[in-house]
Amino acid sequence: MIFDKTLSTIHKYNLIEKGDKIVLGLSGGPDSVCLLHILHRLKDVLDIEVYAAHLNHQIRGLEAQKDALYISKLCESMGITFFVKSINVPQYCKENKLSLEDGARKLRYEMFFEIKESLKADKIAIAHNMNDQAETVLMRMMRGTGLQGLKGIDYIRDDVIIRPILGIERDEIEAYCEQYSLNPRIDATNLESIYTRNKIRLELIPYMKDNFNSNVTEAIVRMSDSLRIDNDFIESEALNKYEEVTCINGENLYINLDKYIKLHKSLKSRIIRHGIKYILGDTNFIDQKHIEEVFDLEGENKIDKKIVLPRGLFVYRKKDKLVFTTKEIVIEETEFTYKIPVNGFVKINEANIIIETEKMPINRYKALKKDKSLKWFDYNKIKGGVIVRNRKAGDKIKLSMGSKKLKQLFIDLKVPKDQRSKIPIIQDDNGILCVGDFRNSEEYKIDETTKEVLKICFKKI
Repeated sequence: MIFDKTLSTIHKYNLIEKGDKIVLGLSGGPDSVCLLHILHRLKDVLDIEVYAAHLNHQIRGLEAQKDALYISKLCESMGITFFVKSINVPQYCKENKLSLEDGARKLRYEMFFEIKESLKADKIAIAHNMNDQAETVLMRMMRGTGLQGLKGIDYIRDDVIIRPILGIERDEIEAYCEQYSLNPRIDATNLESIYTRNKIRLELIPYMKDNFNSNVTEAIVRMSDSLRIDNDFIESEALNKYEEVTCINGENLYINLDKYIKLHKSLKSRIIRHGIKYILGDTNFIDQKHIEEVFDLEGENKIDKKIVLPRGLFVYRKKDKLVFTTKEIVIEETEFTYKIPVNGFVKINEANIIIETEKMPINRYKALKKDKSLKWFDYNKIKGGVIVRNRKAGDKIKLSMGSKKLKQLFIDLKVPKDQRSKIPIIQDDNGILCVGDFRNSEEYKIDETTKEVLKICFKKI
């Protein structure tokens, strides 16, 4: 039955193609030993090559050595090439501030992919079963997962990681091992309620079976399978939108807010996750609370704000985009100072603009049709020479409601921080005439006493 179920699962989810090379994660326990035996039986049927990979976590001492010895004899009896690696997982987890579960998982998968690359293999087979699926869903529920988490473990991920016995219960697997006298190794730590998953396996699920539903494992998996269908549809829609609203620049990913902001929150959540996956390679240790933090950056009051997510990921809110990067963005101040002729022009390469000026009598000014893109000042109120420069700390400009610091003015105008030092500040000996084409000073305003006018025009290069 298990053999037929596994073959059916392989065909249903297209887990294995003819001629595939497969690296199997082999712990020596019932699940992985059962899967190894089934894949070995399928070698000729599916025309596949099977390899085994085992990691000694250096947690179980002599028992771990016995695991490796058992695996070597098992693989040799089947004519299967196997790889064994030993890593001090407790020390690694301590140095990298990871739990034993998370650290061991990370190192195992790194080893699997390393072997896959060296063999030029096609797939990595993992022996998760139906009980693992139910336990995973319950764990994620307790962490406050969303629809993606409730769909549980995927039968196939990234067209590489496959789980052919995910739909088979642990009892069936143990019976299969007994039928074929495989004598798998039993990890005694799996029988202790010392890890979250063990507590769910040994305490929570038995309690649910005894008090609520004797078939609770199948019920949870049925729910996750149903949710997977819904999630896959939403995911396909999200991927289409992801292509529309994102762009890549080197090691950074940008989300175009103009397009993104109109989307449903469900799609936004998935777009964010895809963006994080692009930058980090996966979304490990990224929870829904982190996605919510990115949502909080959408408001215009968050322009130029940043958040720091796990694994050194920075997300910046710019005026028209969100930036995902592993490198902290340091804003460099642009510095420049130029004299401005009364009649003529000056080119400001640092700000990518040309400033043109012209002095004229008041009568000519009054006869002109006013262009809002031009700046006009009472020339007779200007003292000394006129210069253009970048902003400086403490700069103020006189407005109709009193003086205002340029820092606050830029905040009010929602000018991005990285653009502020490029905005041309025009001043005379007494003060600031204007802040680019944003604001004019009231102190140089044309009035009934004005005799001569200075016109200033800003043109982008």
